[in-house]
Amino acid sequence: VRLVESGGGLVQAGGSLRLSCTASGSINRIDLMGWHRQGPGKQRELVATIGSGGAANYADFVKGRSTISADYDKRTVYLQIDSLKPEDTAVYFCAAFVNFNDYWGQGTQVTVSS
Repeated sequence: VRLVESGGGLVQAGGSLRLSCTASGSINRIDLMGWHRQGPGKQRELVATIGSGGAANYADFVKGRSTISADYDKRTVYLQIDSLKPEDTAVYFCAAFVNFNDYWGQGTQVTVSS
């Protein structure tokens, strides 16, 4: 199983970004997809998740300015973040619970300039 992220880059503060991640490989079921991030010198932290039934969960630091969505038929999850702040600078990792196992993407860098 492989997860591949796209959509990272350099954005000005106040701007928006949309990340996407697609899972591929020998997949029988996906129960949960989501995003984590790791900022410079920080531990990896949860950003948002979305279950196969559509239930979404957000970290407090993105609530109200972020939307997670997924197309499970396409095995793809999206993360839109608006009103980006310099403290959102991090490597964003896609994660998925596939075939009862956890999988991670390699990450995509998001840099927010002030």
